[in-house]
Amino acid sequence: MRIDKWLWAARFFKTRSLAQQAVAGGRVKLNGDRVKAAHAVKSGDALLVRISEIEWDVVVRGLSEHRGPAERARKLYEESATGRAERQRLVDLRRWGTEPAS
Repeated sequence: MRIDKWLWAARFFKTRSLAQQAVAGGRVKLNGDRVKAAHAVKSGDALLVRISEIEWDVVVRGLSEHRGPAERARKLYEESATGRAERQRLVDLRRWGTEPAS
């Protein structure tokens, strides 16, 4: 399955076109390497997906040709515990902002 199609089906990007642009721009790495949008992804592959300043460190657990509901999309990947903690930290920083200098 193409990596851009998987990213779209797993709901990382709203359209396949946005997924293709992210892959072409180097914001998606497969097993640590830059790839093209047509590169095949399979179960067990490690992906690093950067969306704005947030990085998702996931392992592919399933493939889907169709984009489904969010609950089914979350079953297509497994996020690492350290990646989830770092992403949550960045979300909290973004939400609360930096502390003002005194």
